[in-house]
Amino acid sequence: MSKKGMLLVGHGSTMPYNQELVEKTAAFIRSNNADFIVKCGFMNMNKPTIKESMEAFKTEPIDALVVVPLFLAKGVHIEKDIPGEIGLPEGTKKGNFVLNGKTIPLVYADPIGSDPLLADLMVKKANAALSNL
Repeated sequence: MSKKGMLLVGHGSTMPYNQELVEKTAAFIRSNNADFIVKCGFMNMNKPTIKESMEAFKTEPIDALVVVPLFLAKGVHIEKDIPGEIGLPEGTKKGNFVLNGKTIPLVYADPIGSDPLLADLMVKKANAALSNL
């Protein structure tokens, strides 16, 4: 049975917490979504790079690959840099990915953006901070 590939993209940082956050998020996704093979890739400073992770997917039994940026909002990285790294023209959300001589769909997801789940998380964080008063 084929699975979907998910490349979770983080910015990268000299601070280790950034890489850990992306890796832990990928682990949460893996543990709750058996239909995805999840890998991480980073814009800069951390390994693996986006291109290294894209290459690693070429050996996986997937029938589609989705690239999901772990970013809050659109900006230069979302609009230009990440599409360039994954081989999509700017402004394009769909393309093809070749693995093992077979072509599969490649799609690029939006960043987190405004979402009720994010609002709920901010209230959770606010309440946790207030509990320390």
